[in-house]
Amino acid sequence: MRKPMIAGNWKMNKTAEQARSLVGELLPGLEAVQGVDRVMCPPFTALMTVAEMLKGTEIGLGAQDMHWEASGAFTGEVSPAMVKEFCQYVILGHSERRTYFGETDQTVNKKVKAAFAIGLTPIVCVGETLEENEDGKTADVVTRQVHVDLMELTAEQCKSIVIAYEPIWAIGTGKAASGEGANKVIGDYIRGTLKKDFGAEVADAVRVLYGGSVTGANAAEFFGQPNIDGALVGGASLKPDFIQIVQAAKR
Repeated sequence: MRKPMIAGNWKMNKTAEQARSLVGELLPGLEAVQGVDRVMCPPFTALMTVAEMLKGTEIGLGAQDMHWEASGAFTGEVSPAMVKEFCQYVILGHSERRTYFGETDQTVNKKVKAAFAIGLTPIVCVGETLEENEDGKTADVVTRQVHVDLMELTAEQCKSIVIAYEPIWAIGTGKAASGEGANKVIGDYIRGTLKKDFGAEVADAVRVLYGGSVTGANAAEFFGQPNIDGALVGGASLKPDFIQIVQAAKR
């Protein structure tokens, strides 16, 4: 059985002080839910603050990105070791990184390998644009992303990875995919590619989350699907709604 996971991607929101207030508000409700991996992914500037608040809890901490190099002349970047100092997880290949900052499947692959090299668990994001979806290219896009993003990993590494299927047309738009539609993409194209590249055992072991306008009101529709193991949550992770989503994953 794959353990459910709910990860909250705060994106570029919350100062360190605001993060302290939000975590203080959410923590009691999150700690009360057992049997679900719960992860918070604040901005880099709030990682130290949130890490201190999560000490002694079972709530995980993740960064929203990192560079693949160990150190060097990369002004403004954050290294794997800097992330590892505070975090257990790192989000890689988010569509906003791909769209606004030129990330490619090849750079995501470098970051995935760097994360494993230092003992971080990558949460790798894949998903198609609205245009690609409407042109019938979902299978091609998602298959390519999974194949290239995870290239040269071992089967054992791949088993511990987390993949987030985030149809780009559903992120922050209020227009979520249907549970049935997301389940089909994950089963046919994500698990299908994992099976082809790494074998059936790996395909069955990998946790795949859904992301894209997930709320407390619609979460159960997704979590009732056999291929969906939780959610990567954006806007709702900044509100008490996040606790409802975690509770829905438990049910």
